[in-house]
Amino acid sequence: MSAKNLPCLPQLMIDDAVKAALLEDWGRAGDITSQATLPAEAQATAVISSRKPGVLAGIGFAESAFRQTDTALRFEQIGQDGDRLAAGDVVARIEGPARALLSAERVALNYLGHLSGIATATSRFADLIAHTKADIVCTRKTTPGLRAFEKYAVRCGGGANHRFGLDDAILIKDNHIAVAGGVALAVNAARAFAGHLVKIEVEVDTLEQLEEALTAGPDVVMLDNMPPEMLKQAVGIAAGRVLLEASGGIELDTVKAVAEAGVDLISSGWITHSAPVLDLGLDIAIS
Repeated sequence: MSAKNLPCLPQLMIDDAVKAALLEDWGRAGDITSQATLPAEAQATAVISSRKPGVLAGIGFAESAFRQTDTALRFEQIGQDGDRLAAGDVVARIEGPARALLSAERVALNYLGHLSGIATATSRFADLIAHTKADIVCTRKTTPGLRAFEKYAVRCGGGANHRFGLDDAILIKDNHIAVAGGVALAVNAARAFAGHLVKIEVEVDTLEQLEEALTAGPDVVMLDNMPPEMLKQAVGIAAGRVLLEASGGIELDTVKAVAEAGVDLISSGWITHSAPVLDLGLDIAIS
């Protein structure tokens, strides 16, 4: 995905989150290590680079960390969110007061590593199904307080976003169905409640439930924990009448077969809640 197709996070959102992280890290006395070991007038130049291949996400958070720490720090952005990185690729260069530079380092790298890890994990799934019509989408299985940022990182990695919260779409799951009394009853109740802009999705576990759901006309049907052969049958039954989303424990070694079954969407909680951090590091340039 090119940078021009990425969503734009409001700067205020980034700055507020980064400020809170800086204050958490500095505690009551600031960076006492840098204060103790570095002269106040010391200047330094550093580069941030990727130590492993991956996809970049969160460069704006790194810029915010250095800028908010000291406006005398000069941040040169080299990489763009969504860039594919090789090991050793430099994504930013920072120059200025050494104490401030090192005081912002960890917060900058924490955001960069975490968000780039999500983008990298997403890209691995997306690459495996690029020959199909299916899209990888995230879920609400996100880190509390970081959902908007983690979903942004999914987009950087070539994925798409599912709903952001409980208020922007109706997703009827098995427990809702159990209380409501049936798939069609739940969908019909949702249709009577929802405004014309609210999408309705319902989860089904069997082909019989799928057929019942189709009588009620949801916008999307989630096919939960179905093997590829059953997914193919579901695609045939739906015959293009609704979007079909496969979900439930889908991993790198199974996602290709799931996509090739013909579904439209594949949701993964793993890409946000368990993606490994991408190893990016900051190194002082020694002259």
